[in-house]
Amino acid sequence: MMIYIVIISVITVFIILIRFYLLKQELKRVNRQLNQLNKKVISKKIDLTFYDKDLENLAKNINEQIDLTNEAVVEKLRIKNELKQAIANISHDIRTPMTSILGYIQFLESGGISPEKRIKYLANIKNGALRLKVLLDDFFELSIIESVDYQLKVENIKLNKLLLEVLIGFYDDFSKAKIDPSILIPEDEIYIMADPSAVKRVIENLISNAIKHSSGDVTIHLVKNPSSVQLNFMNPAEQLKEKDLTFLFDRFYKADQTRTRRGTGLGLFIAKSLMIKMNGKLSAELNGNQLLMKCEWMIETS
Repeated sequence: MMIYIVIISVITVFIILIRFYLLKQELKRVNRQLNQLNKKVISKKIDLTFYDKDLENLAKNINEQIDLTNEAVVEKLRIKNELKQAIANISHDIRTPMTSILGYIQFLESGGISPEKRIKYLANIKNGALRLKVLLDDFFELSIIESVDYQLKVENIKLNKLLLEVLIGFYDDFSKAKIDPSILIPEDEIYIMADPSAVKRVIENLISNAIKHSSGDVTIHLVKNPSSVQLNFMNPAEQLKEKDLTFLFDRFYKADQTRTRRGTGLGLFIAKSLMIKMNGKLSAELNGNQLLMKCEWMIETS
């Protein structure tokens, strides 16, 4: 009986030693794979030849970390490429009006210009300067919004009143574009918790976008639902394609890249950034040739 106990004990110890040896060898193998990954010799995930529950969990966690690292690398490359494109866009957008301004200044300095041409050149210089101001304002606002110190002053605001105030400011713009907007605002007062200046900026950007790119009339509709408030902007956008919706709110994106003089491509990005900071939503839908921009703020229900 004693012999059997000794034999069983020896076998048990032998099995434990073998298992310990195999685990150690597998850990060495995993370590080699990690070293090769770090040195970019291989790019595949960690695999095992000896299976143990704890070792499998370790490999699983390592592989999840590898996935996160790969995603971070891809995101870093995307941001790098986006930054390069942004710098190129900024340089082009600023250079164009600046070149025009300098050109007209040279004409004025040359002398021998009729009063009519002088007035025309000065008007062109003024337009170029205003264009530069819009560009710089957009870039400055973008840097402020993306700052970690940027904070909103949320309060209870009457959206009906604010919307009408902004619309009045766009009367001349609608007239120049020969657009007769259809404005649908309920008589009942509609309140939301938000930052007044941020909401105003969102509305201004969406109206400007509708005026610039509409191939017809513009509809602005304020709606109060049981759990939310929606502010919708609809306009014909025949040049827009379904694929454009994915990128519509990206920095500097323009569905029509030839229209560089019409804007920086930052308006919609700024609008969406502000909506997110106010815990709201801004989305785009394309129904036939009609573009629908939908702002939504959730409201508390009693």
